Amino acid sequence: MTNYDVAIIGGGPGGYVAAIRARQLGLKTALVEKEHLGGVCLNWGCIPTKALLHNAEVIHLLGQGKTYGFRFDQDSLTVDYGAAQKRSRRVSARLVKGVQFLMKKNEVDVFEAAGTLKSATEVALSTGDTLSARHVILATGARARSIPGIEIDGDRLISARHALALTEAPRSIVVVGAGAIGVEFAHLWRIYGADVTLVEMLPTVLPLEDADIGQEMAKALSKQGIKIHTSTRVEKVATDASGLTLTVSRDGETQTITAEKALVAIGVQPNSENLGLEAVGVETNRGWITVDETMRTNVPTIYAIGDVTGVMPLAHVASAQAIVAVETIAGLEPEPLAYPDIPRCTYASPEVASVGLTEAQARDQGYDVKVGQFPFRANGKALAINDYEGFVKIVSDARYDQILGVHMIGPHVTDMIAEAAGMIRLETTTEELARTVHPHPTLSEVVMEAAHAVLGQAIHI
Repeated sequence: MTNYDVAIIGGGPGGYVAAIRARQLGLKTALVEKEHLGGVCLNWGCIPTKALLHNAEVIHLLGQGKTYGFRFDQDSLTVDYGAAQKRSRRVSARLVKGVQFLMKKNEVDVFEAAGTLKSATEVALSTGDTLSARHVILATGARARSIPGIEIDGDRLISARHALALTEAPRSIVVVGAGAIGVEFAHLWRIYGADVTLVEMLPTVLPLEDADIGQEMAKALSKQGIKIHTSTRVEKVATDASGLTLTVSRDGETQTITAEKALVAIGVQPNSENLGLEAVGVETNRGWITVDETMRTNVPTIYAIGDVTGVMPLAHVASAQAIVAVETIAGLEPEPLAYPDIPRCTYASPEVASVGLTEAQARDQGYDVKVGQFPFRANGKALAINDYEGFVKIVSDARYDQILGVHMIGPHVTDMIAEAAGMIRLETTTEELARTVHPHPTLSEVVMEAAHAVLGQAIHI
């Protein structure tokens, strides 16, 4: 039995960040990972998806030759989805090797095995070994959730993980779920020529975003040729040798949609089975591990971070939770995370990024709301790069002028949202943002202009 200060089960963006921070604080650390370091994010999620989406962006640009002054004959441009998929795997592999290097650099003991809680301070490994640790961090993540009563088979009915293994773009596909994952894949496959139908049970595309953002994204996807069915529920799926047929319902009326494949992107469920939670007495809620603001479970020596907690299933949230958990273990007093103030991103085209409260949430919480909006169409840099769909919307408190939320849809907004997140964290006012001079010409000027718009002082519209 090997003794550690911290044993971490799961090597994704939560687990490996926890391991590095623990070593920085002088804690002897073990990291247990049964599959691949980097977890879903690096191997089958965030990173390979973004690599594929960049390929799609290049193809889209090549289709605008007339605008940019070059020309392809109609039959001379061919696209190879298989090559794009291979590139995405290379990108993932490179990052995974980087994480492996970081584990060695920081002297983290990595165990390639499945881990199970043997007690509140012991982890049994599938290799037969047992680790003893003063504290255990559970970072086992989550997996795709299926439609109740309908099984994902990995062939006709697929999850995002299956989707990333495809070496050919589907000829036709139904994407069930219009959240970030569903919208990203719908856009990707449409660029590669697929016939794409997007089905969402809730009334809008990107239903967790501000309503104006969802409406703008729906317009953009429709313009790309994606068929959208909102307020629509999947009732059943029938498969055969040629594809599948989905029966869907809306307002009591049913219809069928046929396609080669269907992607189920309706959310995730926790990887909390077979961890020994029941035997040790760790509390869960529908499988999600319950934690306090320090990421501690009801068992004092056991912590949980990342998607398995169900708090906010995003890679950067898992990493932030990891630091809170480890610093608490080390006896520090880290500031609890304010989850509404953490950015959320969708990497389709146009991109979406948001932080803070939506307009509806702010009104529901009793704020007297002021709103300002500024379009990318009026921005010089956006026009120069010929990418000017969308806008920036700022929600603020009319009484104190404090920024409550910033919502963006347009070019490169996922890279721009950090400024807004920092200002919300610092309780910045709209006037302070408006008077922060932004460089010209940049896309970031739209944020400043939206702040001016809240004050009724927009310059360029």
